Parts: sequence; C-alpha cells; structure tokens
Amino acid sequence: MKKIIVTFLIVLLPFTAYAVDGADLLTTIDRNLNPESYESYRKLINIEPDGRKKEFTLFTVKKGVDKVASIFLAPASEKGRSTLRLGENMWLYIPNIGKPIRITSLQSVVGGVFNNSDILQLDYSAEYNVEKVEEDGNEYLLYLKAKTKTVAYDRIKIWADKGKKLPTKIECLTEANMLIKTLYFKDVKDFGGGIIRPAVIETDSPLYKGYKSVMIMAKLKKKTFKDEVFTLTFMPNMESLR
Repeated sequence: MKKIIVTFLIVLLPFTAYAVDGADLLTTIDRNLNPESYESYRKLINIEPDGRKKEFTLFTVKKGVDKVASIFLAPASEKGRSTLRLGENMWLYIPNIGKPIRITSLQSVVGGVFNNSDILQLDYSAEYNVEKVEEDGNEYLLYLKAKTKTVAYDRIKIWADKGKKLPTKIECLTEANMLIKTLYFKDVKDFGGGIIRPAVIETDSPLYKGYKSVMIMAKLKKKTFKDEVFTLTFMPNMESLR
C-alpha cells in the first residue's frame, strides 16, 4: 500500500511543479501590454449604429502602476483638454474653465463604449486579484476579482495567448457576472524597443447595441517622467511633454 501511495505522489509532482502562478502571469501580461512608464499617441473612434464616426486623438503618458495622464490633440473642439488619473481618482481639465473637475471611472470624456477607466487604464494587477487560471487550447483564461469596490468592473475574464502572453479578449462583468462589455485585442505590432503588443483594441457592449468603439495605438515607447507631471497643477501644461 505504501509503495502505491509513493508512486502516486511521484506521478503528481511534475504537474504540481508546473502549475501556472496567476499573479505572475497577470504581471507579465501587464508588462507585455505596456512598459511600466511610457508615452504614446492614440486615436479613439466611436462608431454609431448608422455608421457615423467621431474621432479623437490623444497623447498619453504613464508612470508606475497608478499614474496616467492624457491631452487631447484633436478634434479642435477638444484640443487642450487633459485628463489625470492617480489610482482611482480622476480629473478633467478644460482650458476655458481653468481648474480640474472630478470625473468618475464609469463616465466617458469621449462618449462611446470606452469609459474613463478604459481610456486611463492602469495595470490590471494594480486593480485585480487572480482567482484562478484555466487553460483553453492555445490560451490562458484568467478569472479576476476587483481588489476594491471603486474599480469600474467587479470581475473580468482575460483570454491570453500562451506564447505571447498578450490578451486576445477581455470580458468586463458585474459582481453577478452580467456582461458589461467585451474588449478585442487585434493587430499585434512591433513598436520597437522590445514592445510587441496589439495596436488595436475594439469594444462593444450589450448595453449599447449597435455601437462600437476602437482604440488605435501609435508611437508607443518607454519613457520616464517626473512625479510633478502627474499633478493637478501640471494639467494645463501637458502639451509641453510632446
């Protein structure tokens, strides 16, 4: 009997040793998506059911896991507006108002399906814990739970390519597992400097039938910034970073 038990344990050990560490995998996905600190240009396109489109161009900078800031470059009606996110706190600066105003994660400074949390995205590992990881063919499926109630989505599911360790699809869910929106990651591109990631993110939502929003990344590169860049007083000066 003892010999059978020992043999059984020896058979199990190799499988246990190679179990996927969910936290490490999520951190790797975060770093493959974006450097810890970077700058980039993005185009956001909102597409209505009748085919009409509205486009926005933004310059974005990020530092660490919880500091993100952007400035609108186009259209002319939005030029000079800037946004800042520090953890779960977000602000919008409008030049003719003259001082930053608070915004929330579920609002959207551009309308469309992307909300402020999507546009000013932090590292997923900063906001979520990994509950479990499954293998789904050539992909990992990560089940994530928000660390706090202030996060835009209580749960998310990430399908990630096993080889590239990059997301292919993300479902954003309520606590009751109701689907809020789906993000689709497309067109993996080499941005240089070791950054290889999807250049296009599309999203749709059962809550906004017929509507779609697209985010296109360009000129993404590693860059470090002083902490003062991510302050309310610097928001009017975001243009100077370009």
